Amino acid sequence: MNDYERVAGVIRFLDRHHPDQPDLAILAKEAGLSVFHFHRLFSTWAGVTPKDFLQCLTLEQVKQSLHSGQNVLAASLEAGLSGPGRLHDLCVNLEAASPGEMKNGGAGWTLLAGFAPSPFGTCLVAESPRGLCHLAFIESTNEASAWEELQRNWPKATLRRDDAAAERMLQPVFKNADHASRPALKAFVRGTPFQLRVWRALLRLPPGQLTSYGQLAAAIGTPAAARAVGSAVGANSLAYLIPCHRVIRQTGIIGDYRWGHVRKRVMVAWEGASRDTARATG
Repeated sequence: MNDYERVAGVIRFLDRHHPDQPDLAILAKEAGLSVFHFHRLFSTWAGVTPKDFLQCLTLEQVKQSLHSGQNVLAASLEAGLSGPGRLHDLCVNLEAASPGEMKNGGAGWTLLAGFAPSPFGTCLVAESPRGLCHLAFIESTNEASAWEELQRNWPKATLRRDDAAAERMLQPVFKNADHASRPALKAFVRGTPFQLRVWRALLRLPPGQLTSYGQLAAAIGTPAAARAVGSAVGANSLAYLIPCHRVIRQTGIIGDYRWGHVRKRVMVAWEGASRDTARATG
C-alpha cells in the first residue's frame, strides 16, 4: 500500500465515522501504522501533521478557499485570457487542436505513453509531438481499460508504451504545490471553444484556491451556464494539470470527480496544506 492509498483510506474512514470524531490513534490504526509512523507519513507526503492536513477538509476551511479563489480568479480573468500561452504562474503552455487535427484522430502520430506513480495514485500519461495530451488517474486493476480509452481518444495514432518515460513526464507536473520552480509544460488538448475557455480559466486558479461551477461560469462571462461549465470540467483529459479538482459546489461540498471523489478531497487538502506551509515559511 502506497502513501496515497493509506491517506485515501483514512479519508474514507472519516467519512463513515465523522460523528464519532476518531482520534489520531484510531486513524493511525486504520492506516495500519503506529502513531509515530502515521505522523511521519503526513510530514513526508504532505509536509504537515495529520491534524493540519485534515483541517484543510473542514467546511469552514473549504469555504475560505472558495472565497479567496473567487477573488483570485476574477482579478486574473479581468486582466485578460489572451496573450502569451504561458498562463498564470502554473507554467502551462496550452495549445488546442485545430478542427482538422481533431478530425484526423492523431493519424501519423506516435504517442509515447505509460503508467507511473504520482502523489495521488497511478497515472496513465501520454505525450504527442505537440505536448502532453492525456493524464488520467487509474486503479491498478484497470490498466487495460485505461489504455483502451486513450486509444479511443486518439484512434488513428500509434501508442508506444514506455513506463520509464511516463515517470519522467510526470516529475515536473507534481514537482511542488506552488510550481514556483516548475519548468513550462506543453499541453495539447482537443476541445470545443467553450471547453477551452473553461480550461484556460482554470489554469488561472492557483493551488490552494477553489472556485464553484457558478463562479467559474460568471468569470468567463456566461453566468447562466453553470451546468455547461460542469460538463466542460468533466471532459478535461489532463487530470491535475488542468485543475478541474479545484471546482467544487457553492455550498462548500467538494463533490464528485471524474477520477473519484475521495481522490479529489485528498488533492484539495494536499494543495491547501502546501499553501499554508508556504505562507508559514515565506
